[in-house]
Amino acid sequence: MYDPSQLRTFLAVAQTLSFTQAARRLGLRQSTVSQHVRRLEDATGRQLFSRDTHSVELTEDGEAMLGFARRILAVHEQATAFFTGTRLRGRLRFGASEDFVLTRLPEILEGFRYDHPEVDLELTVELSGTLHEQLAAGRLDLVLAKRRPQDPRGALVWHDKLVWIGAERLRLDPDRPVPLIVYPPPGITRARALEALENQGRAWRIACTSGSLNGLIAAARAGLGVMAHSRSLVPPGLVRIPERAGLPELGEIDFVLVHGDRRGPAQNAAQALASAILAGGDRLHRRQVPGAGPAAPFSAAGAGM
Repeated sequence: MYDPSQLRTFLAVAQTLSFTQAARRLGLRQSTVSQHVRRLEDATGRQLFSRDTHSVELTEDGEAMLGFARRILAVHEQATAFFTGTRLRGRLRFGASEDFVLTRLPEILEGFRYDHPEVDLELTVELSGTLHEQLAAGRLDLVLAKRRPQDPRGALVWHDKLVWIGAERLRLDPDRPVPLIVYPPPGITRARALEALENQGRAWRIACTSGSLNGLIAAARAGLGVMAHSRSLVPPGLVRIPERAGLPELGEIDFVLVHGDRRGPAQNAAQALASAILAGGDRLHRRQVPGAGPAAPFSAAGAGM
């Protein structure tokens, strides 16, 4: 009833909330993306997106279709692998940025391990800037991280806005330097925060530095200062700093998948994992649900899985 190519297109639009971005990710014309969505809506008899010239949003039926589409595609790929006899093997060195510590990325990795049990998945959790450096040095095969400014590489997983966050009780004194909670260099959000404050001419000081997201969250919850963070991934216990605080705009950020240059089995495994992440990318916007799995599934570089 449901064409896999149409379901993949639907997921790409749902994750990017943009027909243009979905077309770029899939290597299709925008008219083809629109056609796929229209045919899927015809097949379901429901409207999956509400859209106008300025925005694209999932309807309630579209939200329901997300889960169905992921499961249908997963079973389709399992059946294809079984009957074609293509079993992935080898070692895959995958790097994920600290931003995903509290999301549902572990569910995607668990599904990948189930589908490809003969792939030895080696996980590294680090700062986005560090992961890009390790990828360039040939020490990783696939990276899921924030994209550096003006860097065209990578398949877009989702586009987001950076915002200032902190403890709800925190009050900033406009006559004193802004207390910052930041990653160490080469943190991408650190660089963005410092640049925005410098451009505004606002004084600042480093109140806390930590290479761990959990460390930054603890400092922010303690009211030590503010931090730049993805709007979609604001941790529990923290809130956006109101505009009346006068902090500068931080701009937007892309989360992307970037492949390494290693050929052979690793390349095939990296492509399979990239496809799984792109298919389930909407889950990366959501935090772990209590009782649904470990609260902090990974937090150290070089963790093996």
